[in-house]
Amino acid sequence: MIANNLNKKPGALTGCRVLDLTTPLGHLCGKILGDLGADVIKVEPPAGDAGRYRRPFYYDGRGDAHSLFWLAYNNNKRSVTLNLEAGDGREILRRMARKADFFLESYPPGYLDSLGLGHEALLKENPHLVVTAITPFGQTGPYRDFQAEDLEIMASCGVMSLTGHPGKAPLRISLSQSEAWASLYGAMGALTAYHHRQRSGRGQFVDVSAQAACVILCAHAPWFWDYNRENPTRQGEYMTGRTITGAKLRTVWPCRDGYLTFIIYGGPAGQKTNRALTEWMESHGCAPDFMRQKNWDEFDVATITQEEVNQIEGAVGKFFHDRTKAEYLKEVVERGMLGYPIASADDILADDQLAARNFWQPLMLAGRIEPVRFPGAFAQFSDMDCGVRRRPPLLGEHNREVFRDEMGYSEQQLERLRASRVI
Repeated sequence: MIANNLNKKPGALTGCRVLDLTTPLGHLCGKILGDLGADVIKVEPPAGDAGRYRRPFYYDGRGDAHSLFWLAYNNNKRSVTLNLEAGDGREILRRMARKADFFLESYPPGYLDSLGLGHEALLKENPHLVVTAITPFGQTGPYRDFQAEDLEIMASCGVMSLTGHPGKAPLRISLSQSEAWASLYGAMGALTAYHHRQRSGRGQFVDVSAQAACVILCAHAPWFWDYNRENPTRQGEYMTGRTITGAKLRTVWPCRDGYLTFIIYGGPAGQKTNRALTEWMESHGCAPDFMRQKNWDEFDVATITQEEVNQIEGAVGKFFHDRTKAEYLKEVVERGMLGYPIASADDILADDQLAARNFWQPLMLAGRIEPVRFPGAFAQFSDMDCGVRRRPPLLGEHNREVFRDEMGYSEQQLERLRASRVI
C-alpha cells in the first residue's frame, strides 16, 4: 500500500481492532489509532460516508473523484459497508463489536441506543470494549440534541468572537478545525480508557464534546479579565490586554514574500528578543537611535504607551517589509528570538525540518501509477512504529475480506446481504 515500506517494528496498538463508525467529526480519531498500529475498520453506510463527498476533489487517471478530506483522514483504514437500519446489519455489527477493542461513533445522541447498539448494550456484550462517542455538544446537557458543523461549533466555543477585525463580523479559520480538535480529544480519551483497561480489564465509555474540545483555542481569554478586568474582543492583527495602558500591539506583519509574527514582548525572553531584533536591524543600518539607546533589560511591556508602541512598530514594520520568511526564521533561531514566519502550503512542503524527519512518505492512491507525497508519522518513537501503512480505502473495498475471510460468511450469504442492501 505504501511504497518502499520499511516499517518493521510493531505499533503501540498493533493487534487491536477498531470499529470506526464516525462521521467527518471523528475521522481523524480513527486515523490516529491506525497510525499507532491498530487495524481500523471503517464501517460505512452502503451509499458511503459523508466524508467521501466533501470538496475539494482529486481526479485520478480514470476520471474518478476522490475527496482530499477523505484521503487525508482515512488512510490506515479498511472499508466495509453496513446498513444499520436493517436487522442483519445490526447483528453483523454486534458480532464485530464482540471482538473489537475500540468502537468509535459520532451519531446524534440516542440514535445507536434506538437500534440497540448504544454503549451500554455494547459493553454488556463486550466488557473490555472502549466506546468513544464524538458529538457537537456531548451526550448530556441542554445542547445535546442540537446539530452543528464547524461554523456552529467554532462560534459556540467562543473562538470566533475573538477572530476578525473590530466592528466586522466574527470569522472562523477557513478549513475545518473543530473536527480535528474533537478527534484529537477522542483519541486521547480512547487511549486513556485503553490504558485503564490494560490495568483493570474493564472497558469504558468516552463522551467527547467538540464544543468543549475547542474551548482550548481561546483558553487565554479568561486571563484578560483576571489581570485587567476586561473581556477581550476582536482586534484583527493586533492584541490587547497585555498592557495596563490599553495600548494594542501588532502580532502579524507583512514581509517580502508573505507574513510573519512578532510582538513587542516583556519579561526576560521578551527583553532578549527586543534587544536581539535591535541588533539585527542595526547590522543592516535600520535601527533608529531610540531603539539602540533603549535599555531593553529594564523594559516593561505592561507600562508601554500607544505612542511608544507606534514608534517602535513603525521602525520594525519597515525593516520586516524587506525581509523574507526564510531570512526571518534563520535570524530568529540564531539570535534566540521569539517569533516565527506564517507558513503557506508550499513552505510546509519545502520545510527542511520535515524533510530531515522523513515526514513525507510515498503513498500509492487508487487510480494512480506513481505514488504521491503524503504526510507520514505524527510522532517518532524509539521502540515502536507510527505512520502510514495503508492507502485510504475505496467504498466497501474490504467487504469480502472482513465478512467472508474473517467472519465466515459464505458467498451466497454475502450475495443475499447485497441484494437486500444490508452491505
